[in-house]
Amino acid sequence: MPLVCIIPEQELATYAIGDIQGCYSELMKMLDLIGFSETRDTLWFVGDLVNRGPGSLEVLRFVKALGERAVCVLGNHDLHLLAVDAGVKTVKKRSSLMPVLDAPDRAELIHWLRHRPLMHRDEELDFSMVHAAISPQWDLVQALRMASEVEQVLRDDIACGRFLANMYGDQPDRWSQSLEGYDRLRFITNTFTRLRYCTKKGRNSMKAKGPLGSQPPKYWPWFMIPGRKTAATRIVFGHWSTLGYMAGVNIWALDTGCLWGGHLTALRLEDQHPFFLNCKGELQPGQLV
Repeated sequence: MPLVCIIPEQELATYAIGDIQGCYSELMKMLDLIGFSETRDTLWFVGDLVNRGPGSLEVLRFVKALGERAVCVLGNHDLHLLAVDAGVKTVKKRSSLMPVLDAPDRAELIHWLRHRPLMHRDEELDFSMVHAAISPQWDLVQALRMASEVEQVLRDDIACGRFLANMYGDQPDRWSQSLEGYDRLRFITNTFTRLRYCTKKGRNSMKAKGPLGSQPPKYWPWFMIPGRKTAATRIVFGHWSTLGYMAGVNIWALDTGCLWGGHLTALRLEDQHPFFLNCKGELQPGQLV
């Protein structure tokens, strides 16, 4: 556990927080640990606010209520909730998503979630945030443009449902500017919300999920690909609990497996100081709800 560095009361602080996945009580404990002030500080969430933990509804309501004090990018579990809401996917009655689906403010929460970005950039802080990855072939400007393509579809009441019905799948697995339609949107979405490993030639693997060294031959973590065009961009991301916390050259991995009994991690962006909260774990590895 690192020593806590206190920022003077009058100074603003921005905290990027790893995957919550419905672990509301742990989130509240983290905010106590960092001394979060709703009138002074800002929270960045790397996505996957919901699913599998017991407090998805409470997490959504809390983050939505923060207004401009919260920035959240969409993760794959958030998109799954949107697909369930749209009738594209179904869940069992005991699903952790049912409280959201049964909530009187369901429509408001879903509308708010549909309007979250896939990528966030803050020029003043010189930080970018995604849930999973940025394609090594994209520079910063292109990455933001690619994210915007999907964001516009999700925010369109008619186009959103059609896209969600065509969102699932691992193909195409390689970027080409000539990609069109749902193939293009699916590749972009998979990259931002699911990608961990890819080849030096840009072929993505959606099935490799393990820690470093467990990947198939010729596949590397997306952030280690030689010549990656966002190598000079400071990026925070989540999604990869088996990777754990990592502070590398311009990359910070923040998913430390809170849901699975690991930690919830927050990174203060102003000085890149991490905070770790021990979590009891709502699920055991391999257990899904």
